[in-house]
Amino acid sequence: MMLADSFLDYLRFERNYSEETVKAYEEDLRQFAKFGEEEIGEMTPSKVDAELVREWIVSLMDSGYASTSINRKLSSLRSFFKFLLKRGEVKSDPLRKVVGPKKKKALPVFLKESEMNRLLDDVDFGEGFEGSRDHLVIEMFYATGIRLAELIGLDDADVDFAASVIKVTGKRNKQRIIPFGEELKKAMADYVNLRDETVPVRADGAFFVRKSGERLYRGMVECIVKRNLSKVTTVRKRSPHVLRHTFATAMLNHDAELGAIKELLGHESLATTEIYTHTTFEELKKVYNQAHPRA
Repeated sequence: MMLADSFLDYLRFERNYSEETVKAYEEDLRQFAKFGEEEIGEMTPSKVDAELVREWIVSLMDSGYASTSINRKLSSLRSFFKFLLKRGEVKSDPLRKVVGPKKKKALPVFLKESEMNRLLDDVDFGEGFEGSRDHLVIEMFYATGIRLAELIGLDDADVDFAASVIKVTGKRNKQRIIPFGEELKKAMADYVNLRDETVPVRADGAFFVRKSGERLYRGMVECIVKRNLSKVTTVRKRSPHVLRHTFATAMLNHDAELGAIKELLGHESLATTEIYTHTTFEELKKVYNQAHPRA
């Protein structure tokens, strides 16, 4: 773009910017100039208006640029036009009324229903007590949406098989009741029978235990989840919280009310739960085309 060289020299010699920073400005201006030439032909600063800048923003978003990257590019363009305005090369700043895209909250990472079905129905967790326990750990996260600390802290006394509910102690020692379905009920009963045969002496009434009888600990549960999720998914995050997100997303996309999900997850505020109503909601609905498979 015309006059860009003068601007870059100004950054180098008057503002003492590093060569790396100057190169970044240069690349941003070059990218904008290329876009402008494709849209309006020969580019001069006086031909640039807010509409052209906004069209550039849209094209960057369509190309997959993050809002932070787009706003950095806009910052380069703003600096350039302030430089031109100061030197009388343009009469007005075309970016004065242009607002960059807001930073989006990261979408929760979740697994597809098909991946969870494959994991729970087809993956071999191994024979015996530990295989049964590890399978139930995954199924419990997926079927109830409980937090890692809540699963570790679960006691036998918190599980009511007759009423098909568990009582969990969440943040700030707040307790809530979560129902569970027949499939999870059977898996829990099978685990308890095997556990009681294999580990007759257990620490302080813990529901999930190691072979030593001690309660599970955070790192161990994280390893169990990561190891087994790796068998069915390529998502980068493979944590217990991903299974909590998977539970919430599945429930929401099968028409569960947001308020009910809030209570099941133990969120303080509905605003926290609303992250699941992101604009990709309809897209997610296509993935979850049946009722929650473990209800």
